[in-house]
Amino acid sequence: MKLFLIMTAIALLFSSVGFKKYVWFISIGYGFAVAAIGAGLMIAGRGRLSPGTFCACILFVVYGCRLGGYLAVREWKSSSYNSKMKMEIKSGTGMSMAVKCAIWISAALLYACETCPVTFRIASGKGADTLLIVGLVISLAGLLIESCADFHKNAAKKRNPGRFVDTGLFRIVRCPNYFGEMLFWTGVFIGGIFVYQGPLQWILALAGYLGIIYVMFGGARRLEIRQNRNYGADPEYQAYVKSTPIMIPFLPFYSVEKYKWLMA
Repeated sequence: MKLFLIMTAIALLFSSVGFKKYVWFISIGYGFAVAAIGAGLMIAGRGRLSPGTFCACILFVVYGCRLGGYLAVREWKSSSYNSKMKMEIKSGTGMSMAVKCAIWISAALLYACETCPVTFRIASGKGADTLLIVGLVISLAGLLIESCADFHKNAAKKRNPGRFVDTGLFRIVRCPNYFGEMLFWTGVFIGGIFVYQGPLQWILALAGYLGIIYVMFGGARRLEIRQNRNYGADPEYQAYVKSTPIMIPFLPFYSVEKYKWLMA
C-alpha cells in the first residue's frame, strides 16, 4: 500500500490547481494528475517494470497530457466556451475552504483508485499476463476513440458553431468521448484482475472504476440537459436523440436526463 499512498500524494499535488478555480479539481487537475501518476509509477517502480506495466504507465502519461492539455487550451483560448460555462457551472465564489478541501481530497483519491490496478501490479512485481495485455488493448482503443471524438467535434463546430454535432463518431453514439473514457478505465481495471490481493485492493480498484463510470454518466446527463435546452426545438435534433444511443454504441439506451441521482 506504500506505493498507492505515494500515488495519492502525487494526485493531491497535481489536482491542487483546483484551488485557483474549483472546477479544475475534476478537469485540468484530473488530466495532469493521471499523467503525473504514470510518470511517478515509472520512477518509483524502476527495476520492477515489465514491458506491460511500462506500456500501462505510458498510456497514463499520454492520456493525462492529452486530456489536461486539451482542457487547458480550451479554458484559456475559447472565450465562447468560457462565457457558456459561466452559465452552466458555478464559479465557486463563496465556497468555503473546507468544501474545497473535501472536493480536492475526494477527487485525488478517485484518481489514485482509478490507476491503482497498475500500482498494485508494479508493487507486487508481477509482469504481464493475458488480462494485462487485453486491458492495454481496450485502454488504447478508448484513448483513440476519445481523441477522434474531440477531433470530430472541433471540426464540426468550426463548420457550424450553432449546430449540434452528429458527424463522425457522433453518428453512432452521442457521447463518444465519454464512451472512450469508460473504455479506457475498463481496460485498466481488467488489466489488474489477476493481481488484486485481499479485500482492500479489490475495494479500491472497484471504487475507482465504478466512480469514474458514475462521473461519466453524470457528465452525459449534464450535457443532455444543456443540449435539450439549446436544440430541443430543432426537429433534426429530436430525430437524432431518438435514434442515436447516448453512451454506448448500438445499445438502445437514449436518455439519462430523468435519472436525478446522477450528478448534473
